[in-house]
Amino acid sequence: MSAHGITGAAHVAGIAGRPVAHSLSPIIHNAWLAAGGIDGAYVPFAPADAAGFEALVAAGRAGLIQGLNVTAPFKEQAFALADEATPAARLTASANILTFHDGRVRADSSDGIGLMRGLKDQAPDLEIKGRAVVMLGAGGAARAGAGALVEAGAEVRIVNRSLDRAEALAADLGPSVRVMAADGAFEGAALVINALSVQPSVDFDRIAPGTVVMDMTYKPLWTPFLTAARARGLKTVDGLSMLIGQAAPSFEALFRRPPPPLDLRTLLLAHLGEAAT
Repeated sequence: MSAHGITGAAHVAGIAGRPVAHSLSPIIHNAWLAAGGIDGAYVPFAPADAAGFEALVAAGRAGLIQGLNVTAPFKEQAFALADEATPAARLTASANILTFHDGRVRADSSDGIGLMRGLKDQAPDLEIKGRAVVMLGAGGAARAGAGALVEAGAEVRIVNRSLDRAEALAADLGPSVRVMAADGAFEGAALVINALSVQPSVDFDRIAPGTVVMDMTYKPLWTPFLTAARARGLKTVDGLSMLIGQAAPSFEALFRRPPPPLDLRTLLLAHLGEAAT
């Protein structure tokens, strides 16, 4: 066993999702492993369905995997399969980090941290305490983001095609979260966030000048949603900033040590073939 308490087999971690081939997480974590001289690997897993994901978690319980990042559509299932969970994961009943130790599964969520760090990085003057934030979507990432926004004192307005899913999210997070129709949701909002995997159709005439617009999607970096927002002169925050923001706590959970210093944004922009903005 190493000084960090990691055995050889337990050096393996990864990300589980469907689809997962587009994920930049292997680029990030393997770059950190290389920069830190750490003998480990971070690999993508693509379970075909819920049963496949459960089998992957069973492999973690058996000690074959050190931990997993989890992306759509498995975040809520990840939470449900865990034996214990951090307050961040319990708040939203979803998880993007699973760690395995002695046959037990621990769930955590760094999506909320990533969202708040992304906002701080690209919209440092934004004040959300006491302000309205529109969240487009009600999936796992939207849940985690909404939870972090509520903790920061925002009023969150959920706009989602499935009312049942949106109402369940609002019920879980309390009175600071409301389900609204798109027609009235944007009025007075300080921030609009797209947490949908499919690009939304938004009437930007409804969004006031000065509103910050964020998209959790990072591939492409300039989504149609962000491009339309920028064309209207609105401040934008891209999904890459959120990805980078949540990656460090993920690495620390999965590999039991902080990541080494590395300019991730430059690395990832080069990988994506995108120019710095």
